[in-house]
Amino acid sequence: MESPVIQLLVLAGIAVFLILRLKSVLGTREGFEKPAVPQADRQNRRPELEVIEGGPDHDIVDYVPEDSPQASDLAAMKKAEPSFEVREFVQGARGAYEMILMAFERGELDDIEAFLAPDVFDSFVTAVAHREDQGLTIEAEFIGVRETTLTDTSFDPATGDAQITMRFVAELTSVVRDRGGDIVEGDPKAVKRQKDTWVFGRTMGSADPNWHLVATDA
Repeated sequence: MESPVIQLLVLAGIAVFLILRLKSVLGTREGFEKPAVPQADRQNRRPELEVIEGGPDHDIVDYVPEDSPQASDLAAMKKAEPSFEVREFVQGARGAYEMILMAFERGELDDIEAFLAPDVFDSFVTAVAHREDQGLTIEAEFIGVRETTLTDTSFDPATGDAQITMRFVAELTSVVRDRGGDIVEGDPKAVKRQKDTWVFGRTMGSADPNWHLVATDA
């Protein structure tokens, strides 16, 4: 007769022990805790972001002074094409600089024709042809871009025509060899610093996403 009673007491003791353990692990709700948000509400709710009206656009002021004409031009470009980002343009221009510069050095102009304005491409063709007529070849190795600076802008809201001027300072090795392979200029072991100012142009809002090199001024 006593066995069922003992079993009930043992089970009751175990139940109390488990309740106390769960309470210590999970805690209790007190004070002004917010009620649990249903799963559907959590999925539909967007993060609450603080928006400061009239604040500076850091995608612009990180590259040009806030109250400068260049800042106004860049803001107008972004208004004409909301997906345009100055940061992405600067990174792309830096990569294009290396690609175009080295293709010109090697005389491989077909690879970069799509990124050059027609008159710039023609001038590159003339320079490479003149070099080949003299029997000269260039061997160059690109070390890296040390400085990338956005220096000027222009924008026509009526046509959407935009231009951005970039100044690059790069380091590379370069030698010029004659037909016999002898070095006539440069040193393959000497790193030289090269400064270039290039102008890139594009019509904002157009289907063609590529900026083109429209002018150079070494």
